[in-house]
Amino acid sequence: MTTQLLFYERAVPVTAKAHRDLSIRTGQTYRFAEKVNSVPLTAIEFSAAAAHYPIVFAGTAEKVMPVVILGVKDAENFYVDAEGKWTGGYIPAFVRRYPFVFATDQDSKNFILYVDETFEGCNRNGKGERLFDADGTQTQYLQNILRFLQEYQGQFRRTEAYCKRLMDLELLQPMQAQFNLADGARRSLSGFMAINREKLRKLGDADLRAMFDTDELECTFLHLHSMRHFNDMLGKLASPAAEAPDTAPEVASDEPVPETEEA
Repeated sequence: MTTQLLFYERAVPVTAKAHRDLSIRTGQTYRFAEKVNSVPLTAIEFSAAAAHYPIVFAGTAEKVMPVVILGVKDAENFYVDAEGKWTGGYIPAFVRRYPFVFATDQDSKNFILYVDETFEGCNRNGKGERLFDADGTQTQYLQNILRFLQEYQGQFRRTEAYCKRLMDLELLQPMQAQFNLADGARRSLSGFMAINREKLRKLGDADLRAMFDTDELECTFLHLHSMRHFNDMLGKLASPAAEAPDTAPEVASDEPVPETEEA
């Protein structure tokens, strides 16, 4: 399981010159996400996401980030239906921000707003929301997008700090989920990490207090609680003609962790 730029294909800087007549129509389709089996998550989203999806951690030996699991195979998203509708109970901010994304300039000091022009909601026909007025002034819609992405970046940095603490405390371990279906078939998902409960129990008072004061302890419990949703995926794996599976997925800690790229 890897997280990459995912559904961004041709993101270009937003400018009044290039996009004065561009309109964006969002919320009509999530077909762009139908072939991703996980997306990044920020810590502030744990409460909403944990009610619907497994939350795990993915990355490298140097850096990890939380992700929500959306499917078992690489190009599989259980929560986008044939009509492109999102069927899950919560839509992650990483998905909601599309087709927009921030990227840093060459000096890595300033963020620049980009838009993926391949998004099917982009048009020059006035359908949806304009980015600029006729005189090139930013619309309220564009200002709201900028504010949303600024807040997202702030939450992303706080999430990085949370993940660094988990790594510094050596609380994460590689995991693998194995699904045994009723018809005898076997599916597995690997390349992610979860918090080791035993190591969490052994944390000292000072570390626990620091995690409590920053709401990181709450995120940790939400992550652990969300793992039950691997059970829900058994039903989604079963074919319509198959008998409903009645065995829970096995979770083992014997898999290496893949490299991860960020948007």
